[in-house]
Amino acid sequence: MQTADPSTSPQPVHPPEQGFDPQHPPEQGLIDACVHCGFCLTTCPSYRVIGKEMDSPRGRIYLMDAINKGEVPFSPTAVQHFDSCLGCLACTTSCPSGVQYDQLIASVRPQVKRNHERSLPEKLLRTLIFQLFPYPDRIRLLLPPLGIYQLLGLSKLIQKTGFLQRLSPNLAAMESLLPKVTAQSFQDNLPDVIPAQGKRRYRVGMILGCVQRVFFSNVNEATARVLTANGCEVVIPKSQGCCSALPAHQGEEAQAQALARQMIDAFEDTEVDYVIINAAGCGHTLKEYGHILQDDEEYRDRAKAFSASVRDVQEFLAEVGLTAELHPLTDGPLPLVYQDACHLLHGQKISIQPRQLLKKIPQVQVREPIDAALCCGSAGVYNMLQPEVAEELGQMKAQNLINTGAQLIASSNPGCSLQILKHLEKHDQQLPLKHPIELLDLSIQGEKLSL
Repeated sequence: MQTADPSTSPQPVHPPEQGFDPQHPPEQGLIDACVHCGFCLTTCPSYRVIGKEMDSPRGRIYLMDAINKGEVPFSPTAVQHFDSCLGCLACTTSCPSGVQYDQLIASVRPQVKRNHERSLPEKLLRTLIFQLFPYPDRIRLLLPPLGIYQLLGLSKLIQKTGFLQRLSPNLAAMESLLPKVTAQSFQDNLPDVIPAQGKRRYRVGMILGCVQRVFFSNVNEATARVLTANGCEVVIPKSQGCCSALPAHQGEEAQAQALARQMIDAFEDTEVDYVIINAAGCGHTLKEYGHILQDDEEYRDRAKAFSASVRDVQEFLAEVGLTAELHPLTDGPLPLVYQDACHLLHGQKISIQPRQLLKKIPQVQVREPIDAALCCGSAGVYNMLQPEVAEELGQMKAQNLINTGAQLIASSNPGCSLQILKHLEKHDQQLPLKHPIELLDLSIQGEKLSL
């Protein structure tokens, strides 16, 4: 079986001032599809905050075009504009010309990795992120000291003094996003196979994720219960690892490819009808394996077949229908607001299905925030790499959710959930947040919410 340890990244093909290297540069045909209309500007979160043309999709496409044509160098300044992109893909939804900006920015990220020399602090930060977060066993090695750190109240003290913020805004952002360490964080309690309740309708594989597995195991357990309650036999291979979303979104090509191969191998002989994922960012990447492994002759076709089997859990349940009876979560009406995760809404074009499922729960009222499609600023690890922009976006998102007057937030992505909870606390709000699958689970079990 392939291991998930990343290999050494390719060396620059030529000096970066000469432009992109020949290994999958942005396609000129995709660049030429942009008619520079500007519809993307108002939907772009980085442009909303920074306010500069070159920090918008249109500006970055101009820049890609100029670099392709040798009119400007692939310089550190150019890299800053590419780095400012959250990769939320809102521009792909708003573009009337159907410009595939997702493919363009995805081709630029590895170019930056190969051809741009980052500063030592940047290298150290990225090494920490990409050698830690995609590996649950490594995260768990840090849980005991982190648990003690939280138990002693040091987190609040550090944040109050502002010491870490002065030392490193990036590390301060990372520290402020730390989820609470619990006993569940140390455990993987789900068996390899969970039988369907009643007649089996489907045999599905389930992906546990990396950060999701450690800090949101309750979401995974709820997902398994909802699937089995609706006639699915659930298969959970223990050899699965990270989906590769975090490195893939930041151009860590070799690591992303290694993790993708490991995931494909893990599900190869499981004979499942579908592979189910409950995290938006992970789902988008899992559906892109054909692109990630496009140059791998051994895995290319297997990657495409694997991606074709992937379904977001809400997409899947809306498609096959619920068979389990649903019960009210509260004694009266429950107004909640559904938070669209960017890689679900823009990346996978899944928006109606989560709302349809939530509305099936008796007495639930789904409210809509203004700027619903605007990124919360999480964007994988963007809020750790670009904390100033992420901070402003997080504050806007939290305020818009609060303004709906909802009693609860439903969020389908762990990164979004952490970002939103952080900024709710800054607004001094104790608004509860749940994954939609947790609400379905409680409804099926007939349990009431404590609000």
